[in-house]
Amino acid sequence: MNSYFQKFLALTLTALICLAAVSPIYAQNQSKATSGKININTASVTELQNLPRIGPKVAERIVDYRTQNGPFKKVEDIMKVRGIGEKVFDQIKDLITVGETK
Repeated sequence: MNSYFQKFLALTLTALICLAAVSPIYAQNQSKATSGKININTASVTELQNLPRIGPKVAERIVDYRTQNGPFKKVEDIMKVRGIGEKVFDQIKDLITVGETK
């Protein structure tokens, strides 16, 4: 019985250590998900890939477009990027922003 208790205790401690290691990562991802919209004028390629239907190539095109043409003035301007049509825009329009308007 003693060895069973020791195994149980070791397993429990291992699980708690793993949980403690993963919790900050999970909390960081949750805060990004709930913190608001993704600013398409400042988001990285990695951040843009969190949007539905936006893979690495399209995310890179978004960054390239704003580098060459300046910041997006309105969210609809993202449809000027190759690979983002009306269907994709309809899925992401409520998830993106161009930042504060002045």
